[in-house]
Amino acid sequence: HLVESGGGLVQPGGSLRISCVASGFTLDYDAIAWFRQAPGKEREAVLCIDTNNAVTIYQDSVKGRFTVSKDNAENTVYLQMDNLHPEDTAIYYCAVRNYVCHPGDYTYDHWSRGTQVTVSS
Repeated sequence: HLVESGGGLVQPGGSLRISCVASGFTLDYDAIAWFRQAPGKEREAVLCIDTNNAVTIYQDSVKGRFTVSKDNAENTVYLQMDNLHPEDTAIYYCAVRNYVCHPGDYTYDHWSRGTQVTVSS
C-alpha cells in the first residue's frame, strides 16, 4: 500500500513537501502520479513521474512551482510544492500504475489515503 506524509497548513507563498512511501511492492517499474481533489471539485491529475523518471505535468498552474522526484532505494516519491497558492488547497493523493503515466485516475491500481494541504493566511 501507499502511505503519505507531509501535508498541512501553509501560508500563501510557502512550501510543503509530501512523501509517498510504497510498502509490499517496488516502485522500480511503476509510474507514480499525484492527484488532488479540492472541495466541490472532481479529482484531477497534477503531475506524474514514470519508470524512466520522465515527468509529465497535467496542470499548467503548477508549472515552475511543483516538482516530483523518486528515490528507488527508499521506495519513495516526493512532491515538492513551492510558492503555494490558495487554489492549491485540496486533498492530495499519490497513485501507482505500471510503467507509463496517464491522466485518468481510473487507470491507477494503488492509491494512498490522501493528505490535506491547506493554503491560507
